[in-house]
Amino acid sequence: MYKLYGSLGTGSASVEAALAEAGAEYQVIPVVTKDGAHLTDEYTTINPRQQVPSLQLPDGSVMTEGAAMMMHIADAFPQAALAPHAGTSARAQHDRWLVFLAVNIYEGELRRAYPERYSDDAKSVAGKATDYVRRHYLILEAEVAGPFFFGNDLTMVDIYLWNMATWTDPVWLAAHCPRVHALMTTVRNRPIVAPIDAAHAG
Repeated sequence: MYKLYGSLGTGSASVEAALAEAGAEYQVIPVVTKDGAHLTDEYTTINPRQQVPSLQLPDGSVMTEGAAMMMHIADAFPQAALAPHAGTSARAQHDRWLVFLAVNIYEGELRRAYPERYSDDAKSVAGKATDYVRRHYLILEAEVAGPFFFGNDLTMVDIYLWNMATWTDPVWLAAHCPRVHALMTTVRNRPIVAPIDAAHAG
């Protein structure tokens, strides 16, 4: 069984949805970040960066970094077809955009939400982070094939993008990135994803 250490309202949502869509057997271990549970010595032994999510694999080993978890889940459950086959050009593009989301959108959202972690001038950091995130959403908008990122098939990129898009101003997203907004809405309305979306939105 997989054990997902996560907190509501975080990137844990995408990994949980990936596990659910893949048909994996898993358990969610709450790590309530607003209560500082990620800063405890116990959790630090699991993830030295004191971040969620963390994923314990069935063999007992632990991995961090959400994008890497999603690549692993795709490969561990190939029958779910949540990513192209490893080694193909299609997979290269899939992984390219998954990492694009992780290092640009996700990181930018962290700077927007927690600017005091990055500078004493928190207001300036937050404003620039918002502009940075929006610039990268516009790049994504031009690439969405529709209804999902690569066309008709759900992939890990769609699940990851849904999670992050829920953190963005929906009015701005609908006005400037209608294809990304539609993709997010399609993913969040999937029967498997909808209850996860609702729990993390609450």
